[in-house]
Amino acid sequence: MAARAISSATISFGLVSIPVKLYTTTESSGQISFNLLHQCGSRLKQQYWCPVDEKVVPREEIVKGYEFAKGRYVTFTNEELKALEAESSQMIEIREFLPLDQVDPLYFERAYYLGPDKGGDKPYTLLSSAMEETGRCAIASWAARGKQYLVLLRPFQKGLILEQLRYADELRAFSEVPRVEAAVSDAELALAQQLIEQIAVNEFHPEQYEDAVKKRMEEVIARKVEGEEVTFAEAPEPEGKIIDLMEALRASLDAGDAGARKGPKRAAPSAGAAKGKKKSSTRRG
Repeated sequence: MAARAISSATISFGLVSIPVKLYTTTESSGQISFNLLHQCGSRLKQQYWCPVDEKVVPREEIVKGYEFAKGRYVTFTNEELKALEAESSQMIEIREFLPLDQVDPLYFERAYYLGPDKGGDKPYTLLSSAMEETGRCAIASWAARGKQYLVLLRPFQKGLILEQLRYADELRAFSEVPRVEAAVSDAELALAQQLIEQIAVNEFHPEQYEDAVKKRMEEVIARKVEGEEVTFAEAPEPEGKIIDLMEALRASLDAGDAGARKGPKRAAPSAGAAKGKKKSSTRRG
């Protein structure tokens, strides 16, 4: 099934305009979500409560406020907030080109696929090919949904991806993280490097990994839908920890060597769900 565009935009590249469409990079079914229900099975509704007037506040009485001091707010009307928003021109204005490795992944927030819109096939292909050949990505500003976004465009499989970036003031400095630079011996460093090389690969294959927790949830949900009563086994006791760093490194290397000699391991059965009894399913009339 062909992907469905969620929005359209125009890339401004010098005097060239490239009409594009935006597509999500993720599947909506990728996450398992739960709804809040009452014990009777009815879905709950959210309400806003005023602790001063002790009443439920209807939507028409709700205003937005900014807390400038503890317990003190300045309020804004919807009209005032609308006037402060950026004009949603849907224009992606390229500001500069630079090597992709100069942008730390810490700045990446959300990704979108970009596809050419009507009349944009040739300039879209040209920009993608030129960026691929030069090994550069583009930093741009994008005015959409009343906001001004900082974005990055990069070539991808003969096409383009738009990465929504965080602004510099949205990131906490790593210097705020308390840490001490401990002394490491040459022997410890050599063992750590050996352990890294033991499981090192040259390519990333994401299809080799799966969300084990999601898989267990899907299995249990399917059994509950079928009317089974599901019980869960207790989690195993944690094993004793190896405190000595050198001992831990050597044990890790030995475990890796043993695994290599035995060959690939079979996937372990899903933990958690135990045997269940079949219930007669009943429906409400």
